[in-house]
Amino acid sequence: MTEAALVNTVRAHGLRVSALRRTVLRRLLAADAPLTAEELARGEDVASTYRNLNALETIGVVRHIHLGHGPGRYTLSGRSAGWVTCERCGRSTPIADDALHRLREAVLAVTGYQAGFNRFPIVGRCVDCI
Repeated sequence: MTEAALVNTVRAHGLRVSALRRTVLRRLLAADAPLTAEELARGEDVASTYRNLNALETIGVVRHIHLGHGPGRYTLSGRSAGWVTCERCGRSTPIADDALHRLREAVLAVTGYQAGFNRFPIVGRCVDCI
């Protein structure tokens, strides 16, 4: 995913590509992990950052996720479909798509429910905290 492709997607949905919107996209592209709105704003206008994140989420460019206690975080759509978070140390790790597919199949087979795992993480203890 490139900045140009993201900008084209934003424009294709009829949204303006403002300086702040472009900054939010750049920061999400550069991020190794999901960020809070405050981290994305970096001391600038947090309310405007939230509005931009909401608009980007509405068109499917950004995902709002929760990785445990604390504020919601944002990531680009398609980066990772699921996360696992340690309930003791708070470390979060993305789940590979093939592994997530197997987890969803296992949950469906055992419970009859189709699990999403896309907004909230699987919570447990990492190998360092067991």
